Amino acid sequence: MKAEIISVGTELLLGHTVNTDASHVARELSALGMDLLQVHTVGDNPQRLEKALREALTRADVVITTGGLGPTEDDLTKETVALVANAPLEEHADSMARLREYFGTRPMSANQAKQGMLPRGAVAFPNLAGTAPGCATPAGDGRWVLMLPGPPSELLPMLHESAVPFLQRMSGAVIASFMVKTFGIGEGTAALRIAELTGGANPTAATYAGDAEMFVRVTAKAQDAAAAEALAAPMVAEVRRLLGDVVYGVNVAGLESVVVSELARLGKTLSTAESCTGGLLAKRITDQPGSSDVFGYGMVTYANEAKQRMLGVQEYLLRTHGAVSPEVARAMARGAREFSGADYGIGITGIAGPGGGTPQKPVGLVYIALSEEENIWVRVMRPQGRYLGREWTRRLASSHALDMLRRCLAGLPVEDQWGLNPA
Repeated sequence: MKAEIISVGTELLLGHTVNTDASHVARELSALGMDLLQVHTVGDNPQRLEKALREALTRADVVITTGGLGPTEDDLTKETVALVANAPLEEHADSMARLREYFGTRPMSANQAKQGMLPRGAVAFPNLAGTAPGCATPAGDGRWVLMLPGPPSELLPMLHESAVPFLQRMSGAVIASFMVKTFGIGEGTAALRIAELTGGANPTAATYAGDAEMFVRVTAKAQDAAAAEALAAPMVAEVRRLLGDVVYGVNVAGLESVVVSELARLGKTLSTAESCTGGLLAKRITDQPGSSDVFGYGMVTYANEAKQRMLGVQEYLLRTHGAVSPEVARAMARGAREFSGADYGIGITGIAGPGGGTPQKPVGLVYIALSEEENIWVRVMRPQGRYLGREWTRRLASSHALDMLRRCLAGLPVEDQWGLNPA
C-alpha cells in the first residue's frame, strides 16, 4: 500500500513550529510496511489543501492529514476533505456527545460544535486528549483520507489507538512490532552491527534515534498475531545478540521502568542525591507504578551546605576538589545510601549550563556515582561536541544513573558505555 502525508498549518511553513507530526506518522507507516511516497506541508489555505489532496489521491491508497481540525475559522481540513471526497459533513452522534460532556454546563459555540461534524461515511477516531475527533473518510476507488489533529499530545494517542489499528485492518494482515531499546550506543554504530538484518521485507528491522537513546524496531506481518510474533521473534533475538548488553529491554517504557521493576523483584531499595539534575532522576523513578516499594528518599542538595548537612560530604572535599568532582559524587552517593538505609545510593553533581563552566570544568561536565555496601562506581559525562542545552544535559545524566544501576542489578560491568572516561 502507498501513502502520503499532508501537514496543515501556516505555523509549519513559517518555521514557528517543528513538524514532528509527519515523523511520527512516517514511522508508523514504515512499521506497517506501507510505502510513503511524499510528505507535503500546506498553510491554512483550503484551495492549496484541496489541490494537494486531489494530487495525492491519484498516487496513494491512503492520505493522512495532520492539523486543521480545531474550532477556529482557519481549521478547514474536514471541510476540504469532505469536498474532495464528495462526502458532505454530518453530525456524528458519538463525537457530539463527547463534546457536550466536555463542555458540561458551559456554553458551546457554533465553532466548537463544528468539531462534532464528520464527512458522511467516515470512521470516527476519538480524541483522548482534546476535543477535535479525527476520522478516516472513504475517497473512492478504495482510497481513504485519514485526518489527525495537529498537537502531538492529541495526535500520538489517536495515531496509536485508532489510526494504526484502522490501517492494519486495511492491509488485511496483523502486524507485530517489537521495540528493542538500548542505552550506550549510537545509532550509526548500531546500524552497522545489525546491517545484515535491515534489508529484509518481512520481518523488517530499522534503527531510530531517541532522547539520548537508540531503538531498533522489528516488525513482522502475518495472518494472525501469533504467526506475526513467531516470525519476528528470531530477528528480535538476533538484534539483542548483535547489540549485546546495551539492550535494556524490549517493548518496555524506559530505563526507569526497568530499574524500578528489577529493584522490586530483588527486594532492593534506592535513594538519590542530586545537584545539577534538580530532582529529575527522582521524578523519573517516582513516575513509575510501584516505586514507593523501592524508593523512599530523594534529596536535591544544590548548595554545598546541603551536601555537608544532609549527606555528610566533608568540607575538605568541597574545598580541595570542588563540588563538581568524582570525589564529591562518591560522597553524595554514599551519604544518600547511609542516610536512608537503602541498598543503593546515587549521587549526581555537574554543570548543566548554560553558564558556570570553566576551561578545567566546562559546561556539560557531570559526575554520576552509584554506591552499594562494598563498591562505589563513578562515570564522568564530558561535553561531546556542541552544547545541546540544560534539559538535554540533565536528561542524559539521569539516564546514565539509571543505566549504571540497571547494569549493577543485572550483574553486568558498570563501566561507561559511551566511550567517556570513568573517574
